[in-house]
Amino acid sequence: MSIPRLKSYLSIFATVLVLGQAVAVQAAELPDFTQLVEQASPAVVNISTTQKLPDRKVSNQQMPDLEGLPPMLREFFERGMPQQRSPRGDRQREAQSLGSGFIISSDGEILTNNHVIADADEILVRLADRSELKAKLIGTDPRSDVALLKIDGKDLPVLKLGKSQDLKAGQWVVAIGSPFGFDHTVTQGIVSAIGRSLPNENYVPFIQTDVPINPGNSGGPLFNLAGEVVGINSQIYTRSGGFMGVSFAIPIDVAMDVSNQLKSGGKVSRGWLGVVIQEVNKDLAESFGLDKPAGALVAQIQDDGPAAKGGLQVGDVILSMNGQPIVMSADLPHLVGALKAGAKANLEVIREGKRKNVELTVGAIPEEDKELGTLAKSGVERSSNRLGVAVAELTDEQKKTFDLKGGVVIKEVQDGPAALIGLQPGDVITHLNNQAITSTKNFTEIAQALPKNRSVSMRVLRQGRASFITFKLAE
Repeated sequence: MSIPRLKSYLSIFATVLVLGQAVAVQAAELPDFTQLVEQASPAVVNISTTQKLPDRKVSNQQMPDLEGLPPMLREFFERGMPQQRSPRGDRQREAQSLGSGFIISSDGEILTNNHVIADADEILVRLADRSELKAKLIGTDPRSDVALLKIDGKDLPVLKLGKSQDLKAGQWVVAIGSPFGFDHTVTQGIVSAIGRSLPNENYVPFIQTDVPINPGNSGGPLFNLAGEVVGINSQIYTRSGGFMGVSFAIPIDVAMDVSNQLKSGGKVSRGWLGVVIQEVNKDLAESFGLDKPAGALVAQIQDDGPAAKGGLQVGDVILSMNGQPIVMSADLPHLVGALKAGAKANLEVIREGKRKNVELTVGAIPEEDKELGTLAKSGVERSSNRLGVAVAELTDEQKKTFDLKGGVVIKEVQDGPAALIGLQPGDVITHLNNQAITSTKNFTEIAQALPKNRSVSMRVLRQGRASFITFKLAE
């Protein structure tokens, strides 16, 4: 063999060797989930529920003809059809749902989602050995979407619980559950973010992942690579109805706190300040003299609530609580909700451009959220101003209804800045440019002195709900 050909073969061999080593290194870096799944799967359960619905007559003509369909399709359609129960020929419908859960004690305590078992008349738990047991509902907490069940058992397999507070974005996580009824399905991904807030979910700092989650996964465990449960798979964000790469899990630290309270007292106690807050955007930050958008802006305070008693004021921007920074306004409910009634909360706030500490005692969240009422329109006294609104004095009844010491009600919105920022007749203006409004005359004076080409804040009460908005007056 010639020397050039030999060199060519050696070069090819070296290249193949390098590529092989690279593939081996890459494979070694990827996690192997087999041991985790083998150890954890026996403690993951399938949950089905039955809710009996009122009887109604269903004619045979309404039932689809399933003859001739493949067995799998026929079973799929039959599963969703009402089953005959009544001896008189009526059909009693039963709503069934499928979800997941996991065992946290050897005698049969199980964690799952509240929405999996909500309104159920019967809860069935199917274990890894295919045996089915009826479960008793120990307690449920809709605010966190956590439910605690109990089955009769002894020496049952139990999952190890980790600390969700130690999670970091980018870490590998694994989910085991029953998507579409397929028991013990394993999916994997990474932590996308932590401390996520979702609309109408004020008390859970969700873990966001890209782990594929589908109907039936709800209530199932989310694991770290150590095989420890760090969350309960709860929700997905979707526009198609299926998984789109964004899923959310309840931190196990939150779930276990809820579980322990449900087991000991049957209900969950959460801290409460009695405030309505909103996000601080760039314009609001400028109007309140902040260097950058941060904190929670107090837009409204509940009468006789903990915040009112502790001296918190409308317009305060809460920057931290007990030393923990409030970066987004949604951070505050998470921190307050984790406290028990009677605990002390030290708030660092910005008030009228100056930093101030406010210490107050946290209350217990009411059983039902208190309605703030709606605004009644009355009064004829008017005041014109450069904002393009006609305003009137508040009546004594309005002040009492909304617990206001001052403010003006908008009677008419004309062309101008007010119309551009969406003000409406019936809105109540209580603050303008960080100053409290005491009368129509006072409102006009403040409006006339507003600066130009700078963000100005205005506090508006609409149908009992307060918020700050910002605008700029041009030259």
